[in-house]
Amino acid sequence: MKDVIDVMELQRGKERKAPILDYRQLDFEKGFTPARFIFECGIKLGAQPLTLATASVLMHRFFKEVDHINYDCFLIASSSLYLAGKVKDDPLKIRDIINVAHNTLHRGSSPLEIGEEYWNMRDAIVQAELLIMRVLKFEVSITHPHKFMLHYLKSLEGWIGNDNWNTSPLARTAAAFLQDFHHDASILDYEPQHIAVACISLALQCLGIRLPLMEDNDEIWYSVFCKDLQKDMNWEIMEKIMETYNREPELTV
Repeated sequence: MKDVIDVMELQRGKERKAPILDYRQLDFEKGFTPARFIFECGIKLGAQPLTLATASVLMHRFFKEVDHINYDCFLIASSSLYLAGKVKDDPLKIRDIINVAHNTLHRGSSPLEIGEEYWNMRDAIVQAELLIMRVLKFEVSITHPHKFMLHYLKSLEGWIGNDNWNTSPLARTAAAFLQDFHHDASILDYEPQHIAVACISLALQCLGIRLPLMEDNDEIWYSVFCKDLQKDMNWEIMEKIMETYNREPELTV
C-alpha cells in the first residue's frame, strides 16, 4: 500500500479537456462502462445529480448480474436513466431520452421522426426497463454517499473555519470525485459512508489542506464519523477513484 498520492499527476489528469467520444468505437472489454454515456445524456436532459448517480448504480448492478455481451449497453444505459428518473421523482420524458440518446450515439443527427425507428427504440427502452427491474428483483432503492458527504463537509466547515472554507474548493472537489467514481463498477463494493470519506480525503490530499489539531495524520479526522473505516480501506477506495481517471478514453470524433 503506497503512502503518498501523486497529487500533481491526478490534478493534471483532471485538467485535461474531456474528449468528444464516438461511443460506438469503445470496448466494454477494455474498461469502458456506459456510465459516461449516462452522464452525458443526463446532463443534456437536465437530470438531477442523484438521478444520474442512481442510473449509474442501477446499470452497474445490472451488468454485475448478467453477461454484458448479450445486451446493448447503450439501451440498458438509456433504460437505467429512464428508470432512475422515476425512482428519484425526477421524471424524464421518454421521447427526450430517445432523442438525446440517439443524438449522442450519432453526433449531429436530427431528432427522430415519429416512425418505425422511433417506436422500435421506445419499445426497446420500456422492455429493457422491465428487464432491469426483474434482474434486480425490483430492489431499486439506493443509499447514496451524497447525504453522508454533505453531513461530513458541514462538520468540516466548522472545523476548518469560514475564512479557509470560503477560499478552498474542498466541497466542489470532493463532489467531483464522487461523481466520477460512479463511472466505475467498483463503487458497488464499498459502503456509501466510506466512499464519502474517501472522496473528501482525496480532496484534502489534492488541495494540500491540513485540518487544525491534526499534527501527524490527517486521516484520523473521519474516525468520529466512521468508526469502522480502517486507514487501509480508505486508501484502497482513494486508489480506486484515481484508477477511474486512468481508464478515461481518448477517442475523438
